[in-house]
Amino acid sequence: MAGRLLKVSSVATAVVASSGFYLYNNKQLDPNDISLVRFGRAAAMTAVISYDYMTSLKHVEYGSEEYWALKSQVHRRSAERLRNLCCANRGTFIKVGQHLGALDYLLPEEYTSTLKVLHSRAPQSSMEEIQQVIREELGKELSDLFISFDVKPQGAASLAQVHKAVLHDGRTVAVKVQHPKVQTQSSKDIVVMEVLLNIVHWLFPDFAFMWLVEEAKKNMPVELDFLNEGRNAEKVAVMLAHFPWLKVPKIHWDLSTRRILTMDFAEGGQVNDRDYMRRHSINVNEISQNLGKMYSEMIFVHGFVHCDPHPGNVLVRRCPNTKKTEIVLLDHGLYQILLPDFRLSYCRLWQSLIKGDLNGIERYSRRLGAGDLYPLFACVLTARSWTSVNAGIGNTPVTHSEDVEIRSNAALYLPQISDLLNRVPRQMLLLLKTNDLLRGIETTLQTRAASSSFINMSRCCTRALARHKRSKAQSRARRLQITMSESLTLWQISLYELFLWVKGSTLGGWVGSLLSCLHYTH
Repeated sequence: MAGRLLKVSSVATAVVASSGFYLYNNKQLDPNDISLVRFGRAAAMTAVISYDYMTSLKHVEYGSEEYWALKSQVHRRSAERLRNLCCANRGTFIKVGQHLGALDYLLPEEYTSTLKVLHSRAPQSSMEEIQQVIREELGKELSDLFISFDVKPQGAASLAQVHKAVLHDGRTVAVKVQHPKVQTQSSKDIVVMEVLLNIVHWLFPDFAFMWLVEEAKKNMPVELDFLNEGRNAEKVAVMLAHFPWLKVPKIHWDLSTRRILTMDFAEGGQVNDRDYMRRHSINVNEISQNLGKMYSEMIFVHGFVHCDPHPGNVLVRRCPNTKKTEIVLLDHGLYQILLPDFRLSYCRLWQSLIKGDLNGIERYSRRLGAGDLYPLFACVLTARSWTSVNAGIGNTPVTHSEDVEIRSNAALYLPQISDLLNRVPRQMLLLLKTNDLLRGIETTLQTRAASSSFINMSRCCTRALARHKRSKAQSRARRLQITMSESLTLWQISLYELFLWVKGSTLGGWVGSLLSCLHYTH
């Protein structure tokens, strides 16, 4: 093992040395633009992290308290090194680091908590670089396109940054401009990651995270095409138009290209900002409930899912005109399209999870590729313990101790989780990331124990399955029967929702007290 690592280290050293010589003779170049430098930096960091894992745990008894304490320290050091590498190499590295930081219930806490900061550490392009991209893409100077254009970006992400601007007709817009070098660097960076992950898998056979590279290969070209993002935004706006509280900024196609996206400017606070909601009298439970409705509709009914709901992409506000609470959904670059068979199996699996139907959980988990790891799959999907899954997650509220237990188990079962992620269909990977991001929002808003999310999911699953059955029905009588059954189930769900509301309200408290008094009297 040490011999293998020595070879990797030697290659990394040679690459860094040759890069240094090249830079010395080309002093005008930015080191970060050179593939050799980026590869050398990544290879050296991979060697250091691998060596730390190999040597730090070598003389400690596996499974002992000392072992787990030491492994936690190694996780933390390695996560910090990985974070520093992402910040140094930027672009695709930050994007992948952000993806890993969102997997709260799949990766050790030391990694997710350390990598989460990458959402606020994305690099900014200079104003000169932004002007050059706009000049190349739109063929005009800033002054020809806008009355004003804020020099300081509203936000910077791994692939682009957003500036507030005012058009000549007075409308305020947000202009999303791609970082100038990310297009050329992304494909090379993905090759680097693939090579290094293969080496790590060679050194540590239990480490099988090649799904990460596969996802990056598939998704990065799509995310770098801002015209595709604009089309996604318009599609989801039409698809969810029946939600009056959901706002998707309108796209200005005459000022949009593959590297620039111009849209209406939207104000608001981030969805995890409880102080903002308190100042603006926004009901936290209403926001959480509407977020659940929106995503249940996307996943179960339409199979067209916004897969990057981190807090910076979901804003909340009070409408200036109606004073009603609204959710603004931003960044439509990454969507997952669920195939019909997958979506229907996923619907049935969630119905089984909510009810605690163990036979259904096993059947549909296996159908979705989990195999014998179906108990782990159920726990990963719900972020609940197997005890809660057995009882039905709709019947057992989340407790803090259970949440801590699940997060801790991510470190204990990392090889099995890695195996599971390599087994399930690729569509599942972005759904798991989306689930974890939504759970993170619920945890921050302190609404995760609420039953409203399961009620919304149950409604959407019922509608989706009924629609599928109607499409397969041969007679009008059969279609009518399916519709009647669907209506009855939805009525039962509404009745249960009413029961929960009464139970949790002041009226419910009075009724409960009265019944207790009557029982005591008799």
